[in-house]
Amino acid sequence: MSSELARAAYETLEPYHVLAYFNPYLKDAAASQGLDELGLYFGGRGAPLGRCTAPVVAATFYNFNPAYVNHGWNAALTAGLPQVEAARTKALDHALRDALGDAVDSPDLSTIVGAIRAGIAEASYAGRPLAAAWAFAAWPDEPHLQLWHAISVAREYRGDNHIAALLLAGLSPTEALVFHESPHPEPAPRRRTLGRKASQMTRGWSDEDWEAAAESLRRKGVLDAEGSMTAAGTTLYAELERETDHATAPFWAKVPDAAHILDLVRPFAKSVIDVGYLPGTRNKS
Repeated sequence: MSSELARAAYETLEPYHVLAYFNPYLKDAAASQGLDELGLYFGGRGAPLGRCTAPVVAATFYNFNPAYVNHGWNAALTAGLPQVEAARTKALDHALRDALGDAVDSPDLSTIVGAIRAGIAEASYAGRPLAAAWAFAAWPDEPHLQLWHAISVAREYRGDNHIAALLLAGLSPTEALVFHESPHPEPAPRRRTLGRKASQMTRGWSDEDWEAAAESLRRKGVLDAEGSMTAAGTTLYAELERETDHATAPFWAKVPDAAHILDLVRPFAKSVIDVGYLPGTRNKS
């Protein structure tokens, strides 16, 4: 049951989190720091890691080209991580206010944040570096941004666990990305994909890199000649998700009345989806 709760949490909370990476205010936020949007992404997401070297960021983000990370992260360091994170948070604040409307003042936000923070305080961060960085970073003051921060800790906790599963499965960063984006036979599991073009562009991999990873996955028997998952591939994909859910379950076991908390979050997550800023949703702006 706890693994099922971890899966439900991921599916419920992800839209609220990724609004930080898909909203119309990011371009201006990046420009205000002399960055492109990917520099803002690296600096904003990696800011709690502090002034570490780019290979550390590449290791924790996993499926990005290290050379790409090096360029974006060093640009963010030059701009100043606190300033970059502040600009990204300002853009996120605008986007969340657009999405939530009057619900930005809902007392449910503080209830949700309090419960997740209790789980954050009790969780083990051994082997989970990015989650640990976010867990012990400074929190914003506004409840709707506190909720985003709390979700970010939970999301990076799951992400660190997923990277461990990928490593155990022997999937390199490029292979993991190509595998995730590959067509899945019906009935396909629920998953969020960007498509090859967007994934390559945002992760910094060339066509040659992509094709080399696809060929390696074909040799491993998890992709077929057309680039779709084989039966072995679908089995592996399901196992990766099960292992990730299992490793994430202890976090949600520490959140008081977690199932009820997820019920409280759902209207806020739906509002984020309905505003139309995320990929695959109708833009209402």
